[in-house]
Amino acid sequence: MANAAELLAANAAFYAAFNAGDETGMARLWAHGDGVACLHPGWPVLVGRDAVLESWRRIFTAGATPTVTCREPRAWPSAEGGMVICYEQVGGQLLAATNLFRTEAGGLQLYHHQSGPCAGPSENGPDVTRH
Repeated sequence: MANAAELLAANAAFYAAFNAGDETGMARLWAHGDGVACLHPGWPVLVGRDAVLESWRRIFTAGATPTVTCREPRAWPSAEGGMVICYEQVGGQLLAATNLFRTEAGGLQLYHHQSGPCAGPSENGPDVTRH
């Protein structure tokens, strides 16, 4: 079972690979088993490791890959791995992201990423930083 620190480290590695445009690093992070999927903002649903990795290759080779700052990540460990929910700051746009991890080959592997536009956190609304 993963702990919160391990999930947050795996999540940080994902954003580091994204911001570096590191195709090899990104490929190391994604799971090999069933149920791999990715929902980039404005894209169709991508299912399967090959389709997901191809999407990252396209993003990285398109030029001018945006810097994505992960803000307020919160981890929920589970028996299989766990989930991280965070905000993504992309220029002036705020997105909410869900990253699901499972243990594969002795380490945490990402098997689902979804992000999309959202409202920012507020004192009266949901806040991913508190239970």
